Amino acid sequence: MSKNLMETEETNRLTREEEEEDDEDSREAWTEEENEEDGDENDEDLEFLCLFCDFKYSSCDALFDHFRLTHFFDFNGIRKDLGLDFYGSFKLINYVRSQVADNRCWSCGVCCQSKQDLQSHLHPSVNTKDVKLLLDDDKYLNPFMREDSLLYSFDGGEEDEDECNTSFEKEEIVKDFGSVCIDDDDTAEETELNAKTYNKDKKTVMACPNGHLSLASSSKIITENGMDYGENARSVESDPKDKQSRVCIADVVEKDIKKINDSYFGSYSSFGIHRDMISDKIRTDAYRQALLKNHSLLNGAVVMDVGCGTGILSLFAAQAGASRVISIEASEKMATVATQIAKDNGLWRSKTDSEGNKSCTGVIEVVNCMVEDLDKSIQIQPHSVDILVSEWMGYCLLYESMLSSVLFARDRWLKPGGAILPDTATIFVAGFGKGGTSLPFWENVYGFNMSYIGKEVVEDAAKFPIVDIINHHDLVTNAAVLQSFDLATMKPDEVDFTATAELEAKNDTLDHKATACFGLVLWFETGFTSRFCKEMPTVLSTSPYTPKTHWSQTILTFREPISVASSKFTAEGSAAVGTDACPASKILLRISIAHATQHRCIDISLETAGVGSDGRKRSWPAQMFNLT
Repeated sequence: MSKNLMETEETNRLTREEEEEDDEDSREAWTEEENEEDGDENDEDLEFLCLFCDFKYSSCDALFDHFRLTHFFDFNGIRKDLGLDFYGSFKLINYVRSQVADNRCWSCGVCCQSKQDLQSHLHPSVNTKDVKLLLDDDKYLNPFMREDSLLYSFDGGEEDEDECNTSFEKEEIVKDFGSVCIDDDDTAEETELNAKTYNKDKKTVMACPNGHLSLASSSKIITENGMDYGENARSVESDPKDKQSRVCIADVVEKDIKKINDSYFGSYSSFGIHRDMISDKIRTDAYRQALLKNHSLLNGAVVMDVGCGTGILSLFAAQAGASRVISIEASEKMATVATQIAKDNGLWRSKTDSEGNKSCTGVIEVVNCMVEDLDKSIQIQPHSVDILVSEWMGYCLLYESMLSSVLFARDRWLKPGGAILPDTATIFVAGFGKGGTSLPFWENVYGFNMSYIGKEVVEDAAKFPIVDIINHHDLVTNAAVLQSFDLATMKPDEVDFTATAELEAKNDTLDHKATACFGLVLWFETGFTSRFCKEMPTVLSTSPYTPKTHWSQTILTFREPISVASSKFTAEGSAAVGTDACPASKILLRISIAHATQHRCIDISLETAGVGSDGRKRSWPAQMFNLT
């Protein structure tokens, strides 16, 4: 009996141990399952912070598209070009974060005044091989930012997956574009057209390398002003579940661009604007002379007038003997006005023989549309126009973004070898002195010194471009050509540009003495050259040396004045270049002008350096200006 009891107890003990093991296994299974769920939740909540701004994304793919389209940083492309393995890519992320923290461009090394200035300065890399040398420093193996999830989550890419033999197990990227959809009109109306708003809501609308808006999650291409919106955003189209989101976002952006265009063209419904333009004798006489004084060019020609307004240029073309004038005007009101003016002057082209004035020569037809939509409004054969004329210029030449529309019309409708009027455009730059600021006014206000106000006004002026008149007597440097355009041959993507210029102190007024250069003045000239206007070439100039126009000039004020003098000035000791003791004999400029994120506006970046008479050089932080 004792033996049986012992056997029974042994059996019960084994049973209890098996049950405890089962319970432990069950608890472990629950724990693992909970950990997996927590991990999934963490994966869903994981956010990747941009290297350049404060936007966060839940997908590496979305973040990399943001890098490429907004900040001109092609992470995967750079990895491939430099042949970076996992550790090299790890270093690259830390290197870029360290540079951005110092407001320094990761590519060219330019130090900017603020984070906002750096955002505007960022540009496609020219030579990434110099960056690879910097990545040899093992200090970039130390994470620059604590808990930087990007360091442990970036995708190696298809080509690198097989080559990177590391023990690091990469997490699978979760695409999140499918959660974005805006399909109600109210939301679309309230959405502002700027990259900041869209990114904040994870509707990725950014600036592309050519400066135009791009839909980073859109398969729908929007063509505005001769440019494609969305062409650079094809990389995220692989996921079919995002199609609905992409179409919704594209519709929102299209509505917003249309809203801005409607506002823009609506602003030209004011007759006051047209009076200012027509009353601008320099402007109107230049076009009138080009059209009326070149009889062999205009006689019997088919002319297209892009943005006709009141139709004044179309009237000149008809008067000069054109056989047909197609006047395109996007403003509904002004299209109606231009039609009536053509009728009132007996120049309206009737659609039927019974319509219109019997004495009408039937030359001008006004089409109410954007030039990009012309073939939807009338029947016109491609490359059937002899002459393309337009007064497309804005402040600083490129404001209002109308040049792209003119180039679109040229490529679509102008005959090979046809004339474009004007056919050249040139931007000039020069430095201005104290007389070009408000300082002299505030220094003597009815005998009182209010220069304190003047100094603050000048400091504020360094933040924004100013459109105003500069007297040529206030220029303290020579003028230099910044950029020239050949409108007959240039490509649409050449509208945005980066150019350099060199300014020298004016010897005729400085008498080898130092004077302060407070900033730069930009102006433009357009040419109706002998290439097309063989009988009477002419030039339209907005220079400070010529009578003023309604365009005035565009003024960019330095944060601090730069003292300049001729190269014959003797510098004192080792004083900093650009001071009164060591004025700069040359000012070196690097200026970029590009379409801004906001439709029809432009961004201007300015990098300045001074060279002393002894050859020493000094650079100033870059400045960014937005012309809106």
